[in-house]
Amino acid sequence: MVVDTRPARPIMGRLTEVIRISRPSVWITSLLPFCLGYVLATHRFVPASCTPLTGSCLSDIRPLLTGILIMGPLMWLAILAINDAHDLAGDLNNPRKIDKPLTTGRISAEKIKIVAYVAAVIALVASSTIGFAIAALTFAFLALGWMYSVPPLRLKTRPGWDVATNAVAVGGLALVAGWTVAEPISDFPWIMSVLGLLVGSALYLPTTLADYQADVEAGYTTVGVRLGRRRAHYIGLATLTVACAITIVLAARGYVFPQRMLWLQIVAAPILIGAYHFLLVNARQPAAVVRGAVVVTLLFSALNVAFTAMYVGWI
Repeated sequence: MVVDTRPARPIMGRLTEVIRISRPSVWITSLLPFCLGYVLATHRFVPASCTPLTGSCLSDIRPLLTGILIMGPLMWLAILAINDAHDLAGDLNNPRKIDKPLTTGRISAEKIKIVAYVAAVIALVASSTIGFAIAALTFAFLALGWMYSVPPLRLKTRPGWDVATNAVAVGGLALVAGWTVAEPISDFPWIMSVLGLLVGSALYLPTTLADYQADVEAGYTTVGVRLGRRRAHYIGLATLTVACAITIVLAARGYVFPQRMLWLQIVAAPILIGAYHFLLVNARQPAAVVRGAVVVTLLFSALNVAFTAMYVGWI
């Protein structure tokens, strides 16, 4: 382990380290479905009162902003901090993670666990100010993050469970949480959670391949290690293809997806599936896998932006 011998940093330096642990680049994976769930429920990006003509809307938008804070920085700080603490032995031999605050010794495993649990408590308290449903979903999300990383369960090293944990949390719980900010959970269109699970699985599988060699050397039996690069890739491709097919059917029937979005789904599906395949099928180096996964995620995000714009009537 490389030990950082520099003097203690001021408050801002420590805050920067905490933000690094939460991985801001990862926040979009839960914030995108969360915001999509809110738009599904309200047909709006923000509450109706938040327009120049109606004046202040602070009390109306507070639940949405609180939810964004929970499902973005707080959630990922809690989950990734506890993950880093329990991945330390493997990360020390992973070139992609050698400069992390924990592996360099800038923060200890004990302190990072404290950070994780403090963030989790704040997230739970904040979610309780919105309502019981989102508080329960927040607890479930955090519990899955704990089960993913912490022994004896440590689902991260149980092939299949590692994918399911992330797909349920990001593709399912975050989406439903966004809905519950504005509407009862009982009214949620559950076919969207199926789509979320499929897309979540497809987008998570490449992450198990980014650290394939390091996981093999550390003895982590992820789904990527168990199945191998090729089979893991084609399972991800299949789940994404099924998700695209479902969206086309829903748009054709005008259920959830506006019928006027059918043409966009038909055009976007082969582009998204093709990008997923050609960018990731032969990716071997971690940088290439990450780069391909980022491009696919951005394409998927662009499609969701188009959907929400149509859904709220902007297009």
